[in-house]
Amino acid sequence: MATSKITYQGELRTTCIHLQSGTEILTDAPTDNHGKGEAFSPTDLVATALGSCMVSIMAIKTRDLDLELKDSTLEVTKIMQAEPRKIAKIVVVLNMSIATSDKNKTILERAAMTCPVLLSLHPDIEKEVTINWK
Repeated sequence: MATSKITYQGELRTTCIHLQSGTEILTDAPTDNHGKGEAFSPTDLVATALGSCMVSIMAIKTRDLDLELKDSTLEVTKIMQAEPRKIAKIVVVLNMSIATSDKNKTILERAAMTCPVLLSLHPDIEKEVTINWK
């Protein structure tokens, strides 16, 4: 079964439907690539998926540790390269909302670095990850 259905709307915009849930995401080409920049660009989604995946994998691990990551935040910065146009670097800063032991921090940091999105990104993309603990 397909994961999503994407419809090109014109003017460099797509509508993406997650088939299992019906959730919809719009994408636009960025303003520096002839688009309106009124929604996530496809490369924005790649970078954002990395941060979302990392915190989700950490949250799964917190169940074993009897911890909760609620209200933790992430800032993701995508840096493009010009020729060829592609993602050159993704910077992820995780601001964790919990105070916990050094052992738990190590477990959670290692979990984040096993995120499937991180492991799926091309090795030429530089990944810079910082985790700030409360």
